[in-house]
Amino acid sequence: MPELPDVVVYVEALEKRIAGHRLERALIRGPFLLRTIKPPVTSMHGKRVAEIRRLGKRIAIGFEDDLWMVIHLMIAGRLHWRDSPAKLGSRKLLAAFEFDSGTLTLTEAGTQHRARLDAAQGEEGLRELDPGGIEPLNASLDEFAKVLTSSNHTLKRMLTDPRLFSGIGNAYSDEILHRARLSPITMSTKLTGAEIARLHEATKEVLIEWVDRLRAEAAGGFPEKVTAFRDEMAVHGRYGQPCPRCGAKVQRIRYAANETNYCAPCQTGGKLLADRALSRLLREDWPRTLEELETLKRR
Repeated sequence: MPELPDVVVYVEALEKRIAGHRLERALIRGPFLLRTIKPPVTSMHGKRVAEIRRLGKRIAIGFEDDLWMVIHLMIAGRLHWRDSPAKLGSRKLLAAFEFDSGTLTLTEAGTQHRARLDAAQGEEGLRELDPGGIEPLNASLDEFAKVLTSSNHTLKRMLTDPRLFSGIGNAYSDEILHRARLSPITMSTKLTGAEIARLHEATKEVLIEWVDRLRAEAAGGFPEKVTAFRDEMAVHGRYGQPCPRCGAKVQRIRYAANETNYCAPCQTGGKLLADRALSRLLREDWPRTLEELETLKRR
């Protein structure tokens, strides 16, 4: 799922291409894409783009007359830009937005139909689509600490809750926690003041670094290689590969369709966190350390 760094770069690319330009028409092909009917998307035809902003993991495109189009790409949605009219034959194509400067298309891989498009009127309508989390890049240490300790859940859950922190998802939460040397299952109210400060600093560092990386990768073009899995990441999506800090193999916790990646020596004092599927299978034989895990693998 595109997260804060990806969405920032999308917004910057769109600003260069559609800010001040007129939407000639929007073609909605995905039957599950449009989630609101008021105001109708057709009311934006002929209107110029006044503003583009990030709304959590959403992209909000504001038109004249305070009309808004809000795109949430979810897991498999992606945006593409063409200076010429788009070809509409692809099965992945959910929508095409034809501007007087080119065409923005929205595609989605797979069959789960999670990407969504909402229309809104004014700031009040836009607020209804905003989960309300604080902006992690703008939050002071006190603001960050207040939100982080507002309830007692794991750090992974707290960081990825859009009602608490805006724009952080599965991928960058792994990277942030690795940078901060904190376990993903540490309870939020158990952190010391020093640990909270370290997490606050790591959050800003990781997000800023990745905005800069993705901005440089796009090099003024439209971002087409948007993915949650990148070779330069420290732990996310790197199960079994060496941690760039200590060289130990990256571990994971799997749950549903997601997984959390972490480094045991760097984040958990060398302790392996129980993977739900494997721990049910192994029960009391679940290895507690990397050494026990390697011994188990050799049997």
